[in-house]
Amino acid sequence: MSYSVSPELYRETAVRLADALDGGGYFSGSVRFAFGGMECRLTASVIVCRRRESLPEGDVDAVADLVPVWWEFHTADGEGEVANDFSFSEMKAYL
Repeated sequence: MSYSVSPELYRETAVRLADALDGGGYFSGSVRFAFGGMECRLTASVIVCRRRESLPEGDVDAVADLVPVWWEFHTADGEGEVANDFSFSEMKAYL
């Protein structure tokens, strides 16, 4: 059995990873969360490329790109790990 990663799961993963970046230029760690009856975990080392954006509230360094050095995405249900079709490049579209 293989678990198909939905656009909603990609969006949720991107949001959680963006929160974990915490303004830095490099991230190495994991984000874990439950989604649709599955336990999900993204473990990654990524270089964070940023761009300066001028907003009415002030300037911010927004994420322009993530360059993965290494990553794994795991999904598990009550019976154990389930293979999935996660794509890091697909997830980046939701940042």
